[in-house]
Amino acid sequence: MIQVYPSNSRYAVDLGWLKSGLSFSFGEYFDPDNTAFGVMRVCNDDWIAGGKGFGPHPHSDMEIVTIVLRGAIRHEDNLGNIEVTGEGQVQRMSAASGIIHAEYNASETEELQLLQLWFMPTKRGGAPSFETASYDPAKMRNTLLPVVTPAGGEQAASINQDLTIYLSRLESGKELSFQQEASRRVFLFLLEGSLRVNGELLQRRDTVRMHGEPSLSLVAGEDAYFMLIDLP
Repeated sequence: MIQVYPSNSRYAVDLGWLKSGLSFSFGEYFDPDNTAFGVMRVCNDDWIAGGKGFGPHPHSDMEIVTIVLRGAIRHEDNLGNIEVTGEGQVQRMSAASGIIHAEYNASETEELQLLQLWFMPTKRGGAPSFETASYDPAKMRNTLLPVVTPAGGEQAASINQDLTIYLSRLESGKELSFQQEASRRVFLFLLEGSLRVNGELLQRRDTVRMHGEPSLSLVAGEDAYFMLIDLP
């Protein structure tokens, strides 16, 4: 099953300093039929003005991944972590038994663009943790580059869930295939360009949710930049 969600179907938030497109119920937006996709709970497409951000607030029992698309984000938490994450980097926070953190645009003047993703963990509780991983953007050209995996690695953050997040820049006319077990899910977010997924056409900022599709064909129309998440 393939479900395409056009960019204009997402709930739009505009607070002046924050503009966001919400793929799932979040904050003031609640749709009982759109609260999660498997273990995926949040996908927020955020644009944050210079010098702005989110003050200290708590989380628990959630895996939170931030992928910076442009600019840099400053993270601070009650574990003593202070980190600036920029383009070519991804950060993962395991809220676990509880953590308090704040996150701000690291620039006073430049806009910050990011995707923030929340996933339910494999196990509740445990010790909270935080990490930043750097990857080489050149290595995502015409391939699927894993930037978050259960085990982590040299260019990937680790996560307490059986999922993998890939990034790719696929040149016009090029094709990629993706194979997985039929019982698993795929969430795909097209950031730029156009892309056909098993024949379904996606345009900029569209998303697609797939379940029971063991074989995927990904064909770029215009040069395509996208995120693909393999989920249980």
